[in-house]
Amino acid sequence: MDLTLRVWRQRGPLDEGGFETYQAAGVSGDMSFLELLDVVNEQLVTEGREPIAFDHDCREGICGSCGLMIDGRAHGPRASTATCQLHMREFSDGDTIVVEPWRAAAFPIIRDLVVDRTPFDRIIEAGGYISAPTGSAPEANLIPVPKGTSDTAMDAAACIGCAACVAACPNSAAHLFTAAKVVHLNLLPQGQPERWRRVERMVETMEEYFGSCTSHGECEKACPKDISLDNIAVMNRDYLQAKIRNR
Repeated sequence: MDLTLRVWRQRGPLDEGGFETYQAAGVSGDMSFLELLDVVNEQLVTEGREPIAFDHDCREGICGSCGLMIDGRAHGPRASTATCQLHMREFSDGDTIVVEPWRAAAFPIIRDLVVDRTPFDRIIEAGGYISAPTGSAPEANLIPVPKGTSDTAMDAAACIGCAACVAACPNSAAHLFTAAKVVHLNLLPQGQPERWRRVERMVETMEEYFGSCTSHGECEKACPKDISLDNIAVMNRDYLQAKIRNR
């Protein structure tokens, strides 16, 4: 395939950015989107030009580093897929593809397609932990956990913190991310000692950086791990209870 890329370039957070156009010839449908960017960068380096900066790490849909807006959609056109798992067979010969960084006030652009997702770290720091005694590992079946509870907690724990939910939300809300972190810790027995303090701190830290949730549902559609909106309802319920319990 021969493709045209319109990529957002910005030298730094205080610089004025803009789109630049690049040609990619002979693209294999088996390439991932990040491999396509690698090929373009090799061309740019060969020409003595500055390569495109973009986040990546595991390239296996686990780390959450690779978030990009591709043709106006978080992670691109394929549902339940991170950018690193998006293959070029999803596109057609001659397509023009627009590539942008996440667009949210809480995520200032560092360079090109790289944004600062520090606010997510702040939310985790506010309460993303559990009390765990030191020593040898406890017996696996020492604390019984109902099957439904463990399944729900594991589904929430699948969140990779990529921030597609924020990028897709018209309000730049981070409720789906925060809810996933709250729910997977609050449901399990090990998470009970800090449950009410955790949800209060995490939600109020989130509100310092991000917009309000108005239930558009775009976050759920953009999520590469299919995190459910139901988690937001659970978080909101726990937060209301926490405001009473923590008086």
